[in-house]
Parts: sequence; structure tokens; C-alpha cells
Amino acid sequence: MRRLHACLGAAAAVSLAAVGTTALVAGNASGATTALSNRWYAAAPYLMPLDNDPPDPAAIMDATGLKAFQLAFILAPNGGGCSPTWGGTAAVSSDTAVQSVINTIRSKGGDVSVSIGGYGGTKLGQTCSDAASTAAAYQQVITKYGLHAIDFDLEEPEYENTAAIKNEIGAAKILQQNNPGLYVSVTTAGTADGTGWFGKQMLLEAKSQGFTPNNFSIMPFDGGFNGAASQTSALTNFNTILQSTFGWDQATAYAHEGFSGMNGRSDTGEIFSQADFQTVLDYATGHNMDRFTFWSLNRDRQCNPVDNGGRTSGTCSSVAQNSWDFAKYSVKFAGATPPTNTPTPTPTPPSTACKTAWSSTAVYTVGNEVSYNKHNWKAKWWTQNEVPGASEWGPWQDEGTC
Repeated sequence: MRRLHACLGAAAAVSLAAVGTTALVAGNASGATTALSNRWYAAAPYLMPLDNDPPDPAAIMDATGLKAFQLAFILAPNGGGCSPTWGGTAAVSSDTAVQSVINTIRSKGGDVSVSIGGYGGTKLGQTCSDAASTAAAYQQVITKYGLHAIDFDLEEPEYENTAAIKNEIGAAKILQQNNPGLYVSVTTAGTADGTGWFGKQMLLEAKSQGFTPNNFSIMPFDGGFNGAASQTSALTNFNTILQSTFGWDQATAYAHEGFSGMNGRSDTGEIFSQADFQTVLDYATGHNMDRFTFWSLNRDRQCNPVDNGGRTSGTCSSVAQNSWDFAKYSVKFAGATPPTNTPTPTPTPPSTACKTAWSSTAVYTVGNEVSYNKHNWKAKWWTQNEVPGASEWGPWQDEGTC
């Protein structure tokens, strides 16, 4: 639940089989790097490279030892269609901004995975006609950036659409087949009993298509969770679901299971501290789970001024912390030791200037920014005459005081 966020034909996708084996080693502006170990892609925290006051990945790497980043999110164009964009607005085909971020990371010996979907927005599985055309759109992303890893973040509203999920799972299977060695994770909503009805239907779709990713990850937050104990309980229950769905034993299910948390204050006001992350990390490593990640590095810094858990922000955690505290748990999961003698960078506070005032008559689309009641707000989807902050689940993301 990431809340702070013309089709190619089947023939085009079929042709990917001939180029899939080279997609991972050639064909992008920076040149694909040698792949990291899968453990690094499994540990990669989410980073929005174009939104939510993006931090400098080089500074994070220097401060924590982190090597892998999960860049978010690939969506369908806001106006419709079957071509990949960043956030619905920036076409992958003409992108230079994200490529520059990737170049920076790779120049320091790191690498990236790219995440598809997220909460809100229009997903390619909804707009592409079938699995083959969906895969063809995603192959453009893999080829342009020379990817070794990709994440399918399947949640609201897409995972309520049976046809869209069939397209996404089918596309994931095609990409896995056409790009040997590609690390594929599938992320979905978490509930106290593991995952909800739609998550279970997604697992059944994967089973029916004979698709097994490196892992299925749940997001145990925004669902009435209360610290690490409730999260590890959900992971235990999800393991049982994986066993019953795929006929796996417990160890095999854990080897295909992942955790995707939210650092600090969640969208619904839950608080997950550094101690909670350590507890879940111990559970994940103790059960040989495949993945440990979180949303997000944009939030992995203390609010300025300190917020003390009063609001959820896309640019800080709302809990007391040093910059990049939570990233260090990902580094530990990858099997590395975070540096202890590197000074913690001082976070750059987001701009406090107020945006143009909100108007009840104006039409706003995703990404538009306004000010209202001394806060800046960003539209999460098309909206008109919906007051910013009137509803926790409304169309506006609070970007803090101005």
C-alpha cells in the first residue's frame, strides 16, 4: 500500500524471446552492470527517484553500505495506453532523469531493481490487451536500464481486477522466461491472517499459470498492525497460505516469502520503530526468508522539525531517527555490515514554500501540487472539489507545512 503515489501487440512480445538473453547485459545508455547477488535485490528498499524530495543515493550508499535500490513506480500513461512511464507522466522511452540516478548508483558498484504498480494510478495490466503486450511494455524498461531484477507491486485498485492480475502474472512469467537470471518479486497487501481475499486470488492465478517468482512479499502495515509482533504473526500466517496454495513444505514456503514494511508512521497511524525492524529482520533471517525491504528511502530521515508521529509524510518518517537508520537493516539482511564510523548526513529539509492555493473549481491530476490550510498537498489521482485533508483516504497527499 504505497499511498504517498498505444499497446504493443502480441507479436512484439513473442519476438522478445530472441533478445531476452541479451537484455540483461546490453542495450542501455549506461551499460548494464554485472549483477549483484540476489540477496542484494531482495534487500533493496524502495526509492522514488522523481518524487517525494528524492535523497542522494550516493550519500545513502556511503553512509550505510547499501548497494541496491528499488525504484518506484512504473505505470501506464495517465492518458491511457500500453507504454511504460514513471508515475504515469514521464515516458521511459525518453527518460534521462532516472537513467542519471541509475548511473550514479552503478558508478559506485551498486545496482537497481524497478518496481511496477504500487497503490493508486493506472497499471499497465489494466490498459494492455493481454499478458504478451503487458510483458512487451515491461521489457522496454528491462532493456533500457539493463535490469537484473524487477518487482511486481500488485495492490489496490489493480488486484481487484481479475483480467489485470492475469495480465500482470502472465507478463511476469514471460519476462522470467525471456530474461534468464532475472530476479522477480511479487508484492501485495498484508493482513493479520497473511493476505486478504484478493491477495489469495493473485496467488491462485500464479499457481494456475505455473508461475513461481523468487518470492511473494506481503506489506504488513495499514491494516491495524501494532509493531513487530503483529507483523511476524502475519508472516507466519502468510507462510501457511503459501504452503496450502502451492503444496510447499514450510521451509520451501519461507524460501519464497518476503517482507515489505513501512518505516516510522504508516498511512493509518501505526508506528514501526527501529526496534520493530530489528525484530522482523531477526524473524526473516531466522526463517530463511527470501526478501526484506521497506517503503521508503525517501522517508528514511527525521522530520524537520521533529514530528513525533503526528502525521504521515512522503519525505520523512515521523519518528526520532538518524538519517538512513532503516536502510541499515536492509544492509544487514543482504549479509553486509553497515559502517559505524561514517557521519550521518544531515537531511535536507523539503522546501517550505507554499504552492498555488487549492481551488474548488479547478481540475487536478496526479502529481499536481497545491497549498491549503498552511500545508502543501499533492494529487494522487484526478480530483475536483475535494478538500485536501478532508479524508485520510482522499486524493491528496500531505507534503507538510508551508
